[in-house]
Amino acid sequence: MRAKAVGPSLAVLFVVNVLNIYDRQVLSAVVEPLRHEFHLTDTQLGLLPTLFTVLYAIAGLPLGRAVDRGSRRRLLASAIAVWGALTALGGMAASYAMLLATRLGVGIGEAVCAPAATSWIGDLVPATRRARAMAGFMAAIPVGIMLSMAISGPVAQTHGWRTAMMLAAAPALLLVPVVLWLPEPPRASAVEMTTSFGFLRVPAFWWIAASGAIVNSALYSFSYFLPAFLTRVHGLTVGQAGVWTGIGSGLAGLAGAAAVWILGDRREGSRLGLAAGAAFVAAPLMFASLRLPVGGAIAFAMLAYGLLQTYYGLVYAALHDVVAAPVRGTAMSAYLMVSYLCGASFGPLLTGRLSDYFARASGLPAEVAKAVGLHQAMYVIPLMCVMLGIVLWAGQRSR
Repeated sequence: MRAKAVGPSLAVLFVVNVLNIYDRQVLSAVVEPLRHEFHLTDTQLGLLPTLFTVLYAIAGLPLGRAVDRGSRRRLLASAIAVWGALTALGGMAASYAMLLATRLGVGIGEAVCAPAATSWIGDLVPATRRARAMAGFMAAIPVGIMLSMAISGPVAQTHGWRTAMMLAAAPALLLVPVVLWLPEPPRASAVEMTTSFGFLRVPAFWWIAASGAIVNSALYSFSYFLPAFLTRVHGLTVGQAGVWTGIGSGLAGLAGAAAVWILGDRREGSRLGLAAGAAFVAAPLMFASLRLPVGGAIAFAMLAYGLLQTYYGLVYAALHDVVAAPVRGTAMSAYLMVSYLCGASFGPLLTGRLSDYFARASGLPAEVAKAVGLHQAMYVIPLMCVMLGIVLWAGQRSR
């Protein structure tokens, strides 16, 4: 593909990923209104992202194969239309069951995004610039979270959570024709599809997949329950919690992506080691955030979050380094299946279950008990950071 076409393609894929994260994250900003309207426990709240993630992971493998066989452009455009429509439908949910059903549909649509876009980027840029390109693409995570929290929280407080869901879905109407307009890059080579699962014999792939289970479990728990933590434990309003979580996550995540942009391609063979170091440093920062007043809690939590966000640019680039070009969509889907089914799907549910357990054990009045329970449950996140560092270091040694 001509060099002048690379920039616009990367920009559009970045915006697609922003919407992907925005629509996925919108529920986090409205956890408390949902809890009160449908009279939900924290376990039920945690089940929403858990079942979403399970279906996302299962649907991802056949969709990843479709990415390697067919048009990434058409598949991605169709997926945006699906997840946008179902996000809007979720805003009309009359019950918890209906809301859950719409989120499962969103999961199927969003399962296309990472395999299609990362395969596209892998053919768009050379290996020597891959970490930068992946870091730019994955910077959409903090930007999407920032926009989702900072917009959805205040909108939900002022106009209700249903309006916040509808607003999240609207950009899909514009993105679908833009994606269809993009020129799709040719595939790097034409290896027979019988070798599609050869990457399963590469030890580094399994360490990378295990690391994905841990990092996504930690980050999903963090992003999903942090607004509720700030509301219950520190007394912020739903709007304030959304704004502080959104802006803090956005700035910290962009700083992490910038660090990968600078360092990721300079140490091409040590990307997993760099990610391991970031995880080890994030652990004590996250622990400290749970023991400080609100200002320190937000500051330290966001420092840890920024360090964890370096994972995606570094590790996704490393994954593409160990996988053959024609099967990157399948490999990414397999990675997502392992990482989500074995970890990310249980992160919010585990945190929610622990929260309910500690709340019951406290013997305190209901709302006070919920604050105490969630506070204690959040300590699982720094523990996950330590586990992540260990697994990434082992992956670096296996290469």
